Amino acid sequence: MRDLMVPLKDGRRLAVIEYGDPKGLPVMFFHGTPGSRLLFLEDDGISKTVGIRLISLDRPGFGLSDPKPNRTLLDWADDINEAADFLKLDKFSIIGVSGGGAFAASCAYKLSERLQSVSLVASTTPFVNGKSPKGTMTANKIAFFLARKAPWLVKASYRITKRLLEEQPEKFMKQNKKGNKHLHEWDRQFLQTDEQLKGLMLHLGEAFRISVDECVNEPVLLTKPWGFSFKDITVPIDVWHGVEDRMAPAAEMRKIASAIPICYTHFIAEAGHFLTDDEQIWKDILTTILERAKENPSISLSLVK
Repeated sequence: MRDLMVPLKDGRRLAVIEYGDPKGLPVMFFHGTPGSRLLFLEDDGISKTVGIRLISLDRPGFGLSDPKPNRTLLDWADDINEAADFLKLDKFSIIGVSGGGAFAASCAYKLSERLQSVSLVASTTPFVNGKSPKGTMTANKIAFFLARKAPWLVKASYRITKRLLEEQPEKFMKQNKKGNKHLHEWDRQFLQTDEQLKGLMLHLGEAFRISVDECVNEPVLLTKPWGFSFKDITVPIDVWHGVEDRMAPAAEMRKIASAIPICYTHFIAEAGHFLTDDEQIWKDILTTILERAKENPSISLSLVK
């Protein structure tokens, strides 16, 4: 693993961690909302075995990345363009998970010349008039509504979680093992073992590291118009989605996928939202990215094992 800070032209910095094979095919990973660059307790064995250089970044205001007031989805594409230059990447791929899918789509729209492919994994979809997509579970609808209408209340809730993680981690683990009844049964299986929950605490703890403000700002950003149309995306897109996902309803993603010119869909029966926690699905996502690189003649195959 390798940690580094990427300097940007406006003086901000982005925090980055690299997993997997340092000489492998470069793939940027965009975390969910809230989330952080820290994905694993140790290096990712699957990325290393498959031959992927997994580059995970904190978005502005999360983890160690400096905030960017009034940012937009397309602003993130500009940050990624600079990060790729700093990392000396000519071509690369992107994985966007959950809320990170919106930011991955923005890069697909704006950085088409640099991208091999983009994978939207359990991705959120655009809101209509600020309202959550049809089929979204009640807990998520309430969270997005409160982020817009009572941000102070959401911040207070996240501050309580932050204190719990820092001062009573055992209590946090116990609550998650017994709680989360609002989640689909398929998702709850990934919040049961101590190792799974330590990974969750690492990920969330880093997301809250400096402030919980972005845990409110980003959900509000996602409810606004995204600034581009999916029909104008020319990069090959792989959609990975659980049929039983209620955090980001599959029905809405099917509509989006049908509008993307080059789109490969992988709707997984009985699966919920936490697709990247399933080792076989994670491996399938990574190996498919390698296949897309081989299919594209404009991409150097010297990086593909």
